[in-house]
Amino acid sequence: MVNQNEEQLDFKFLVENTQEKVRNTCLRFVNNSEDADDIAQEVFIQVYDSLSHFRNESQLSTWIYRIAVNKSLDFLRKKKRKKRFAQLISLFGYEEDREEIDYPATGNPQNDMENKERKQILDWAVDELPDNQKTATVLSKYEGFNNKEIADIMNLSLSAIEALIHRAKKNLHNRLYKYFKKQC
Repeated sequence: MVNQNEEQLDFKFLVENTQEKVRNTCLRFVNNSEDADDIAQEVFIQVYDSLSHFRNESQLSTWIYRIAVNKSLDFLRKKKRKKRFAQLISLFGYEEDREEIDYPATGNPQNDMENKERKQILDWAVDELPDNQKTATVLSKYEGFNNKEIADIMNLSLSAIEALIHRAKKNLHNRLYKYFKKQC
């Protein structure tokens, strides 16, 4: 039997090595730093409570990211439900807080502003994707996971992930095309 101090040290090491990536994954979904911090904390509470049930069918990090994705999606679903009951607020110009994720500055203010605008439009389009397409896209394009890792995290087949990413690209293309066509 492993003593409790060793377990705590192992868990502390696990948190230190995955904390930033888990938080960033949550941030990509919820677009708000405080919410991402709260969700990441919930992820590690669940990991701590459920670690004895981990079955080694995948890597530990894959299991943790699956929890992070699920917690983030649960948060978004709850937020959408709350929005349904608070639609009057939007009539008064309420704009949801969004965390700005840094992008490299070019040194040219006009280019920087255009890049920021493009990023906001792309973030909007990604946010509008169905949950499973958004998850696959965020994990692939923002977090840098390969399709096999995404399949493990989402508990889907590799071909299902490839199809999700393909449909997401198609949906993004259509949304962005319509958006920019409207702007002209």
